[in-house]
Amino acid sequence: MTVNPATPAFADILTAALSADILTDATPNYLEEPRGRFQGQAAFVARPRDVQQVATIMSLCNEHRIGIVPYAGGTGLVSGQIMTDGPMPILLSLERMNKVRDVDASDNIMIAEAGVILANVQAAAEKVNRLFPLSLASEGSCQIGGNLSTNAGGVNVLRYGNTRDLCLGIEAVLPDGTIVSGLERLRKNNTGYDIRNLLIGAEGTLGIITAASLKLYPRPAEVETAFIAVPSPTAALDLLNFLRDALGEVISAFELIDRQGMDFLDETNVAYTDPLADRNAWQVLCECGAPADSGLRERVENALAAAMEKGLVTDAALAQNAAQRTAFWNIRENIPVGNKHVGSISSHDIAVPVSRVPEFIEKGRGVIAALDPNLRINSFGHLGDGNLHYNVFPPKGRNRDDFDNIRGDVKTAVHDLVADFGGSFSAEHGVGRMKKSDLQKYGDAGKLTAMRAIKTALDPNGIMNPGAIL
Repeated sequence: MTVNPATPAFADILTAALSADILTDATPNYLEEPRGRFQGQAAFVARPRDVQQVATIMSLCNEHRIGIVPYAGGTGLVSGQIMTDGPMPILLSLERMNKVRDVDASDNIMIAEAGVILANVQAAAEKVNRLFPLSLASEGSCQIGGNLSTNAGGVNVLRYGNTRDLCLGIEAVLPDGTIVSGLERLRKNNTGYDIRNLLIGAEGTLGIITAASLKLYPRPAEVETAFIAVPSPTAALDLLNFLRDALGEVISAFELIDRQGMDFLDETNVAYTDPLADRNAWQVLCECGAPADSGLRERVENALAAAMEKGLVTDAALAQNAAQRTAFWNIRENIPVGNKHVGSISSHDIAVPVSRVPEFIEKGRGVIAALDPNLRINSFGHLGDGNLHYNVFPPKGRNRDDFDNIRGDVKTAVHDLVADFGGSFSAEHGVGRMKKSDLQKYGDAGKLTAMRAIKTALDPNGIMNPGAIL
């Protein structure tokens, strides 16, 4: 499958078929990725306004064998939206397809175009007293189409699932320009192959999602947020199980926070307010939601007191108001900011069985120390679903570039350990271009064979996000 470079002559063909303002230059903001490790290339950016224009673009690109790199909010961390070499592609951005077409509180459904920013999806749900529970640090700029294409996770997976679990149907365009009109409102529909779940998580390699039918939920009337000091990751896991037994399925988020992450906030002058009197080795940020008059606050207070008596908790602060709740979450959401300022040698989005997270953290220390005992580890993330952001940093005062010679060794050591634990080297960020070799090394051979067959069947000319995943 050989693709051709996009040329000015091809731009003229698109302009004739659509309109001049559909195309724009590929300015730097389209070609940079958040960590600054890759610089992309593109002949131009195509910005369609509706699904018919997307279909026209896809059909013409397929006819002329021009590569298409889908672009959403540009927040991806595995270079899925950045093509660094090969025949010059076009970028296809759905930023103009940013309408919420419908919100139905009775059906608990929202129809949103792919270019709607996640925060705007959340706000549209709130207007009808509903909740769209996907929540990410990048929610102010990432787009729902990108969230679906990468099957994004976030902090509420424990209760509500990944983006895949929040979608009932999609509208999409296949590589040859065929439109799939599947914006269903049904919870049950067993009528053939599930094209929705094939395209969700495919990272734009099989087609372009242009709109989605999203699930909405009742908004919890009572929300309690606690910042909790725990003796160890093992105690944190025991606390999660204890709280689930005590409170039931009201826990929406259970985030493990390493002291190193808060030290990085201090080191890089990122503002925050520490809710606890003393700095602790490990903390948990826990949030619960329940209907009105459920007595949630008293139940949480009692559960934390009982957990303290068991030695699972050493200190805790319960948010007294919305401002304090925001301050608690500000710590968790700014940890990636502190990480970026320090500059990681190698960052890892991994998952292991929940029960083995503490063991993985402990063994990981030894694995990294064997490479260089001075390296620093910030291990944090979604303990409730086994997803850790396991990032390795240089010693204080040193730069990540000083350790480029061992960057590959660090990644291999971490991912080998993940494989030993029966885990995943990519929990929620996808494969993109950055983790293709990992997929070949750690992926199941049968699954890879099936993936290649699907890719060949739907995209025989190989125009969709060339070089991503496979």
